[in-house]
Amino acid sequence: MRGLAASLAAGEVRRIPAQTTHARRGGIRHAFRYHVDYMILCPETARPRQLFSIDRLNLASFHSRDHGGPRGQGRGAAWAREVLGEAGLDTAGLTIALITQPRLLGLWFTPVSFWLALCGDDLLAVIAEVNNTFGHRHSYLCHLPDFAPITPQDEMVAQKVFYVSPFQRIAGSYRFHFDLRPDRFGVRIAQIDGAEGLIATMTGPITPLRSRDLLASLIRRPGGAARVLTLIFWNALRLRLKGARYQSPPPPPAQEISR
Repeated sequence: MRGLAASLAAGEVRRIPAQTTHARRGGIRHAFRYHVDYMILCPETARPRQLFSIDRLNLASFHSRDHGGPRGQGRGAAWAREVLGEAGLDTAGLTIALITQPRLLGLWFTPVSFWLALCGDDLLAVIAEVNNTFGHRHSYLCHLPDFAPITPQDEMVAQKVFYVSPFQRIAGSYRFHFDLRPDRFGVRIAQIDGAEGLIATMTGPITPLRSRDLLASLIRRPGGAARVLTLIFWNALRLRLKGARYQSPPPPPAQEISR
């Protein structure tokens, strides 16, 4: 039986029916838990399916321009290989995979996607590609010294430099934990700003992408990107009613990547 990286490199696309949680720390507490549909694929080799297309409209689809570079002008896996190469990782022979939410009926928005650099089934690096609702994007490159394989026990730290929530300062740091297995993916991100901050998680099984599952997801969680944005704005309203102070968005960082 082929490993995950080999299957993705051979063109398979897999689904991650995930659960995401957010828990805000500090003076104003707030938490939520939702189910969200992600997928994992190798953009360089992924093959379309009956209800899933590459760079074409379908029930579900992946569009290269959505990822890897400025919003709407993405270069896909070529961008990820370039970023990793500039950081010192030779990507020749590596599988570059992406975990993201697909477009549904052409609509797209996802708060965060994850580029994975895989040597066999060893995870060598992750690029967390973060989007806010103001049209901006910033990415955080996570890896260990000398690009040693990342295990669930490893913690990687990055300074927060990007405006995500209007109710949190651009301050403190992110602490990333990744758990990639052949049949499961998990990420835990703790944002620490003194006594303030939040803990966000996303976990789910890695399963085959089947047409019946795509249809079932659309029925259970209709709306795709519209649903994601509605949930974001709904929780923003809840925070505002709890007394959280709104902070206007500054310009995005001049630097595209935090390393």
